[in-house]
Amino acid sequence: MADTLKTAALFNCKTEYLAPLFAMGEYPWEILPKIKDYVEDLIQKGMPGFTKLKDNVLVGENVTVHPTAVIEGPTILGPGTQVRPGAYIRGTVITGPDCVIGNATELKNCVLSKGVEVPHYNYVGDSVLGEGAHMGAGAVCSNLKADKKPVVIHGEVPIKTGLRKLGGIIGDGGDVGCNCVLNPGTVIGKNTAVYPLVSLRGVYPDNSIVKATHKVVAKEERI
Repeated sequence: MADTLKTAALFNCKTEYLAPLFAMGEYPWEILPKIKDYVEDLIQKGMPGFTKLKDNVLVGENVTVHPTAVIEGPTILGPGTQVRPGAYIRGTVITGPDCVIGNATELKNCVLSKGVEVPHYNYVGDSVLGEGAHMGAGAVCSNLKADKKPVVIHGEVPIKTGLRKLGGIIGDGGDVGCNCVLNPGTVIGKNTAVYPLVSLRGVYPDNSIVKATHKVVAKEERI
């Protein structure tokens, strides 16, 4: 497997309570089956500065939750995170500080690092989003193949994950345009930006601009 797909290459997590989770998988998709136990363990032990919002849900300081949002456990929301109207957090979710979970956004079995924004009509399931990652309005992580078979990462060499459900992996600083679809097992490298309306499939390198599914340029080449 390419070193560029390793967890340490895609993410530099500096959030104290999240870093051990990132260390649990050499590759980021290996983290996904471990999220539930990790979050439940933190909730059971308690976290300094976090309070119980409801059963199996902890929130940090200055978290705001709109009355129309629905949050199911186990979930941990980092300090300063905003949960906006109509958001649906289905559980097995952990976020870093200062995230934005926007109107009509749905989360399930995922990790959102510090400063992640999924602010408008997003679906993020079975996915890992790095620090400062952003998804434009209507962008979604598709996490289940039509044939229901285990997801394969389509890089230079196909990688069998063994996971029936796997959405998107977005490295630190990744920016996905409006109405994009990350097909199951899509990996977007650090600081890579994606044009709107792109159907993403496979592995996209760091520091790039994705103009179409198979049209990628380095950022310094942009005109």
